[in-house]
Amino acid sequence: MTLTKDILKQLNLFSEPELRQKLLEHCLLKSFEKDDVIVRQGQYIKVVPIVISGTIRVFQTKEDREILLYYVQPNQTCMMSLSACFYNNESPSQAIAMEKTQVLVVPTRFIAQWQKEYASWNNFVIKTFRNRYDELLHTFESVAFDHVDKRVLEYLQDRASIEAINRIEISHQQLANELGTTRVVISRILKQFELEGKVILHRKMIEII
Repeated sequence: MTLTKDILKQLNLFSEPELRQKLLEHCLLKSFEKDDVIVRQGQYIKVVPIVISGTIRVFQTKEDREILLYYVQPNQTCMMSLSACFYNNESPSQAIAMEKTQVLVVPTRFIAQWQKEYASWNNFVIKTFRNRYDELLHTFESVAFDHVDKRVLEYLQDRASIEAINRIEISHQQLANELGTTRVVISRILKQFELEGKVILHRKMIEII
């Protein structure tokens, strides 16, 4: 799909007229359906996605287990993709669409060049690394120091707050993948939460009370 001035205005990230014109000339829009793979772990990065609408889930897999790294939401990009493109490395993570998602795809050959030439692009890249660093540090601290039951409850409360609903469509296995643990552990914790009156369990859905 062709990038338009209206989409750039909606994005509202880059101020220089020359940069905006280059974005129109060299970048495209792509749409993904829920669960579509946007970046595969181990592939070389050719384009960097900036989310226009929707949400991207970025995670790593090892020995049939997953660990959530972060979500990429509108006006954001993937730090792992940025990092890989600077040195032409393989992607250390995988990214999938959590819902119908539209992204602006930027060819990697422009990433470093525009960072030198345009202040708004440079600020965007630096802000991305800074924000993701803070998120990953928080994730590390949570994994290292918090009990799993606390992490489960915080995850459910955060999802409910972001989506403005108290019913979260997620299976026990999916929740285990999000938190880097096993389905058995999640099922035990959720059953205890239900006995304590914190949640009501449905098939592939958790209702927060």
